Amino acid sequence: MELSDKTARQIWDDVKANPNRARFGFGKKAVLVNIDIQKAYTDTEQFATAYETDPNQINYVNDLARKFRALDWPVVWTRVAYVESGEDAGAWGTRTNTPDSLQNIKYGSTRYEFDDRCEVLDSDITYTKRMPSPFFETPLQSLLVWHGVDTVVLTGGSTSGCIRAGAVDSLSRGYRTIVPEQCVADKHESYHFANLTDLMLKYADVVDVQEVITYLDTQKG
Repeated sequence: MELSDKTARQIWDDVKANPNRARFGFGKKAVLVNIDIQKAYTDTEQFATAYETDPNQINYVNDLARKFRALDWPVVWTRVAYVESGEDAGAWGTRTNTPDSLQNIKYGSTRYEFDDRCEVLDSDITYTKRMPSPFFETPLQSLLVWHGVDTVVLTGGSTSGCIRAGAVDSLSRGYRTIVPEQCVADKHESYHFANLTDLMLKYADVVDVQEVITYLDTQKG
């Protein structure tokens, strides 16, 4: 194992600055999957489970969503919720049982609500998920087949959790996977930058959000 005195952020900066890094690239048609941009994870004044990395994250996500809709490409929003007993969280919900615990994000609760800044339209698709990946036990895969997409753009959080799980599942299903850096967030910079590095080296293209915008602006709906 290679040892280093560098921080996770410094290692990420080194990887990002490498002009020879291989890319998956964009394909012909994409889906935007916005993962768990809900108050449990965004309302830092109200919930201990919430976090913020880039203060403009949700603005960027909304900008991307508008461009996807203009192309008539699918926009998906996921969020987490569990039944009153929490039993559908399975083993994942057994470590703790406090008001902040995962399995205590209940349907209809404030923690379940999308962040008020999110522009979620009736024409968008929303899924409730119970595990990290947006693909796990949701109709997402069938939706992507129907739309004939070959590229998945992931936003939301957390970088080290659901974004990473979504990227692994997306690549495993044969999709080009794109993570706009300014559009993902995590609780601590160490987790965030370490996982951006891992995503870039293995599972996805981590790019500046402007690169995604430029790609969308060159497409025809």
